[in-house]
Amino acid sequence: MAMKIRLARAGSKKRPFYRIVAADSRMPRDGRFIEKLGTYNPLLPKDSEDRVKMNLERVQYWLGQGAQPTDRISRFLEAAGVVEKQERSNPKKAVPGKKAQDRAEEKAEKARAATEADAAPAEEAPAEAPAEEAGEA
Repeated sequence: MAMKIRLARAGSKKRPFYRIVAADSRMPRDGRFIEKLGTYNPLLPKDSEDRVKMNLERVQYWLGQGAQPTDRISRFLEAAGVVEKQERSNPKKAVPGKKAQDRAEEKAEKARAATEADAAPAEEAPAEAPAEEAGEA
């Protein structure tokens, strides 16, 4: 049986509240679980002690039994000092999506066209100005 330590959503619409549970990985997210290990309330401030509550003894028991924590739970465990911090690699994190790249290219083209349009009359204007001054003198 593949065990997971994961979040099971509870609470009402737009007011999430999560239970930290040990469950079979084949069960639904909010479905049957074996044991409730704690709670997570994302609506509380990040520095609040009540935001994440875990029974660390039971969590360590399940980790010893081979349960795999999900990404969010492993971050909670790292913050609690139960698991050593893992190095995460996300090389595409800073790369914008395709639509954002297209918008940036369009914006750059418009800016380039505007500077070219502004530069062309500016080059012609100094050439005309000395001719007018010479005619007046």
